[in-house]
Amino acid sequence: MLKPELLRTFIRVNELASFTQAAEQLGLPRSTVSEQIRTLESQLGARVFNRSTRRVQPTQDGLLLYERSKELLSRMEEIEGLFRADPAELSGCLRVDLPTRMARRIILPQLPQFMAAHPGLSVELSCTDRQVDLLREGFDCVMRIGALSDLAVVARPLGQLAMVNCASPAYLARFGTPTSLADLASHHLVHYVQALGSRSPGFEYQEQGVTRFVSMGGAITANNTDAYESAGLAGLGIIQSPWIGVRDYLTRGQLVALLPDHVPAAMPVSLLYAGQRYLPPRVRVFMDWLAGVLATQLDPPAGTS
Repeated sequence: MLKPELLRTFIRVNELASFTQAAEQLGLPRSTVSEQIRTLESQLGARVFNRSTRRVQPTQDGLLLYERSKELLSRMEEIEGLFRADPAELSGCLRVDLPTRMARRIILPQLPQFMAAHPGLSVELSCTDRQVDLLREGFDCVMRIGALSDLAVVARPLGQLAMVNCASPAYLARFGTPTSLADLASHHLVHYVQALGSRSPGFEYQEQGVTRFVSMGGAITANNTDAYESAGLAGLGIIQSPWIGVRDYLTRGQLVALLPDHVPAAMPVSLLYAGQRYLPPRVRVFMDWLAGVLATQLDPPAGTS
């Protein structure tokens, strides 16, 4: 009979396409991971990976085993949960990725309550502005802000982030307060891009449901939300940010809201997870908790009342 630990190792190697990275994440020697895969192949009588010095790729048998293994392990967790004396006794490790600012300001302050309710769980938390690969990097769920392009995963809409244009009092004292789009010609924008070297489209706004842009100058370009907002606070230009991220600065007068009739479209917030039929209970419970934490912080998802 196949042991669950062999399947878990196989899944992680497949998702990372690397024996070395899988060993690091599993906390095992690389030799142990290699031995477990050899044992799995011996028991199955089939080769599950094509190996070379540069890459690891699943065979056709490996692709089939991956889908069945994910489903099987999820069902095993579900069955185990049915017979626990306390349904709250979840166990295992959650591997999640969250946007840095939202994690620090909203989620992490409330995480101790979740951990206290589920002491058998541990959490591996990644906080980054880049778009991680949920499947390849082995995440249970990923929170994504903005438009989605991951067609191989399932998205659970959580809500929307209202946007605001703002600048520091020092900046406005120097350059004046814009009251129309035409005024932006004499102003500076702090540009935000996903990858440095790419071009910012400029000041974004909605007009009758259509996204439009005003090309603007500006000497500062950032690819990190902390740096982007810090540049705005320092008076280096106008920024366009989710209201939830700058509300404290607005309340304290460190930033001033501008052009309220010309703001970008609200940004959708979603939880992404692998589209297996049987979602592990620990993942489902964590996602439900996250949705509850954010319910009072976000506007309803598009298309809902």
